[in-house]
Parts: sequence; C-alpha cells; structure tokens
Amino acid sequence: MSKVFNKEKGGVGEKIAEKYLKNKGYVILERNYKTDVGEVDIIANDGNYLVFIEVKARRTDEFGLPAEAVDERKQRKISMVAAQYIKRNMYFNSACRFDVIEIYLGTREINHIENAFDSYLKY
Repeated sequence: MSKVFNKEKGGVGEKIAEKYLKNKGYVILERNYKTDVGEVDIIANDGNYLVFIEVKARRTDEFGLPAEAVDERKQRKISMVAAQYIKRNMYFNSACRFDVIEIYLGTREINHIENAFDSYLKY
C-alpha cells in the first residue's frame, strides 16, 4: 500500500475521530501536533484531563487490531511529544491521559480506548 494512500486513510480517520470527540464534549486543542521528536494526532481537553490521542484507522482487522500498532516505541514517542507540548504551553498541573481511537473505515465503527497506555513523561 502506498504512503499517500495511508496518509489519506489516516486523515479520514482523524476527521472521524475529531467529530466523535466533539460530540462527546471534548475541546480539540491541536490536530497533528508536530515537534522534532514526532507527532500526536489529536490533543484535546475533556474537562478533567489533557488528552493525547493516537488515531489508528483500518479497513479491516485482517492484520491485527489497529491499537496493536501503538507499540512501546510509538508510546514513548507520543509521551516525548506530550512532554514538549506540556512544557511549551505550561500545562504542568494538568492531569494527562493517553488514549487510542480505533476507526474501522469499512463499518465506521469507533473504539475509544481511554488510558490506553501509561506515559513516559519526563520534563
């Protein structure tokens, strides 16, 4: 599968996830927040938490569940980007959470995994 197709699929998944989160009352702070370390798909506030969200979109689960692609290496990268975001925006006293949203493009099914992993945050 081409990188262009994967990027388009990811963009569609992120738009679906963003709409889903807004409907649940989340306030979207950033989309595709990039630093020299990596990227976080969505950063949002749900009232109690500053939430860093990785979106994984798949047509099927033929090659495994979408969340399985958020391995330890990816978790560490997301945590490092989150730490940079927290420092830049002075969110030191905010409770943070790391979620994964699985989007099944064929059925438009959404699986929101709150607290999907523990962080490696270091300031």
